[in-house]
Amino acid sequence: MFEIIQSVITWYMGHINYLTVFLLMVIESSFIPFPSEVVIPPAAFKAAQGELNIYLVVLFGTLGAIVGALFNYFFALYLGRKIVYKLANTKIAHLLLIKEASIEKSEKYFIKHGNSSTLIGRLVPGIRQLISIPAGIAKMKMTNFILYTFIGSAIWNIILCILGYVFYQKQDLLHQYYKYISVALLVLGVLFVVYLIYKGRKIKKQ
Repeated sequence: MFEIIQSVITWYMGHINYLTVFLLMVIESSFIPFPSEVVIPPAAFKAAQGELNIYLVVLFGTLGAIVGALFNYFFALYLGRKIVYKLANTKIAHLLLIKEASIEKSEKYFIKHGNSSTLIGRLVPGIRQLISIPAGIAKMKMTNFILYTFIGSAIWNIILCILGYVFYQKQDLLHQYYKYISVALLVLGVLFVVYLIYKGRKIKKQ
């Protein structure tokens, strides 16, 4: 099992480049639940090894986040608040871990902090992926939306890049505890799959 995990990690690290960073961050910033924590730190790790440029990692990661955020923005802008909330109650949305409560939470955050929430919200877990939706509903000015999203995403990506560099500097420690890390990742992966199956069955019964 450890060999399989190691093979997956090796394959993943071998395919990380500026294009994959961009595309994965587009996905991360849209509706699909995909954590940026598994995109930027590994890319920064490769940058620390000299295989990538750290500034380009931040740039492409930030551009990808903007594209994904724009998808959510236009989605909400053209569909409107009522339809967005109706879609949030569909089975597909629930499978994507999107609920009416999560959108309502992001909308309240947007109302409380105003346009700057598209910047601050990019740094808040549980808010960052969906903060573009209330911005679209409120018809926030496009230039402000892109500017604030760019700044917030860049700050977040820089933080993750620093994390990747820390991992690079702790290579000996990572190798020492590799088996424990692999077990933790395996357990988390299994729990996530079980959760998705549970959610899928629960939705079917509704």
